[in-house]
Amino acid sequence: MQPAKCVRNSNRTTNSSEFLFSFIIHSAGGLNTVEAVWPLPQTFISSSEQYRLNPQTFYFGYGMQSAAQPGCTVLDSAFKRYFSLIFLDLTSADQWAFVDKPFSVEISPLSVKEYHRYGRASLNAQTVWGALRGLESFSQLVYQDDFGSYFVNKTEIEDFPRFQFRAILLDTSRHYLPVQTILKTLDAMAYSKFNVFHWHIVDDPSFPYQSRTFPDLSAKGAFHPMTHIYTQSDVRRVISHGRLRGIRILPEFDSPGHTKSWGKGIIHKRNETHLRKYLEVSSVFPDSYIHLGGDEVDFTCWRSNPDVRAFMQAMGFGGDFTKLEAFYMENIMNITSALNKTSIVWQDVFDYHERIPKDTVLHIWKGVPAKIKEELSRITKAGMRVLLAAPWYINHISYGQDWRNYYTVQPQNFSGTEEQKKLVIGGEVCMWGEYVDATNLMPRLWPRASAAAERLWSDEQQTSNVDKAFPRLQEFRCKLLRRGIQAEPLYVGHCKHEYQGI
Repeated sequence: MQPAKCVRNSNRTTNSSEFLFSFIIHSAGGLNTVEAVWPLPQTFISSSEQYRLNPQTFYFGYGMQSAAQPGCTVLDSAFKRYFSLIFLDLTSADQWAFVDKPFSVEISPLSVKEYHRYGRASLNAQTVWGALRGLESFSQLVYQDDFGSYFVNKTEIEDFPRFQFRAILLDTSRHYLPVQTILKTLDAMAYSKFNVFHWHIVDDPSFPYQSRTFPDLSAKGAFHPMTHIYTQSDVRRVISHGRLRGIRILPEFDSPGHTKSWGKGIIHKRNETHLRKYLEVSSVFPDSYIHLGGDEVDFTCWRSNPDVRAFMQAMGFGGDFTKLEAFYMENIMNITSALNKTSIVWQDVFDYHERIPKDTVLHIWKGVPAKIKEELSRITKAGMRVLLAAPWYINHISYGQDWRNYYTVQPQNFSGTEEQKKLVIGGEVCMWGEYVDATNLMPRLWPRASAAAERLWSDEQQTSNVDKAFPRLQEFRCKLLRRGIQAEPLYVGHCKHEYQGI
């Protein structure tokens, strides 16, 4: 639980928690230019007036009227982290705490006060999560000249996300991803203002999650029971790392399909197994959402089992296996609801069921653009909330600038009322793992995922021109490289710091 020195409801990173932040950089000095931050803020006004930053006299802090004060772990750690990101040439991250404050960035309900005649930046946000997004924007505005001096231009920003749910999916079953690779992905997600890590943690090929209730699942289902697993400690580390960056950890335990790896270590007490499994998941992962899967159910196994066929006859399902799948999903959604969790399921579930709880979120993953629009219209007409993933399966690659395709997606461009379009709560970039492991994840993911990030954060009308977006994304890619993210090039060219830390 977050200490009282932070703010209300700060254990969750919802849309309301990061709804609005703004800051104003007051400066005086020479002339220069600076590009906008990525993703593009709702309002961005920058001038050529610049202020020189001295890392030895630069300060992050809390305003007197701020609801957050020292002891708020999210912001305390963010101040240290962003000091290091801004002044990358320094050798010690501990140089951030100085008494003298010629330039200060101070959080007050969430402002920076002017000290004497020196520079200041006023950051105002409703909660710590908005403050985190504001700190990221500020960090991107700082630049260096050819002599290594740091500058920031006079800038005014007012910002908030267009969609509340902006996710990245990683698949850790088809290839095991080391914890450090996941943590690095969370860092990169924060730079693009993603706020949900969808952890597709298990699937057919392997079961790397080490369950404390059913340890045989990973002992017999992981690629290796010691080296290719996620311990309870590993999971806590991922959750903590994400929380400090304003990123929710959404686990997915996909069933009844995609469960071949479960069979090696499963306990044949079906009802007990189901209940105890979800009791554990709900306690280990604190987020209010859980992804239950429900996609691509192959009925071949059920069809071959006489016990299953007998059960179907007793239930009046006849030979319709979609009714059996419906029965299964309705049961686990009821279990989830009883545990005060909200279910997210793949769109297949909607095709099979009529009794889906109204607060369930449907995840669209299938179809060409025309079919996707049809699905959006059909599902939202039924009053269901929707996440859009189908256009952002970026594990698929092609020669050239395919990021442009991800950038031009219009999530609310379908036939329906305004109320229907409000039911699209966000989208997700999916990186499935058949051909992806720690050796190629970063360059395949970044900066292509950042194109979707701007679509999910920024105003659609202001970001409709792909050619105008190109130089900003190219500059942002260079920032990612500078921060140690091995983002692939967009086209020919170079970055000033491209070989540092690579």
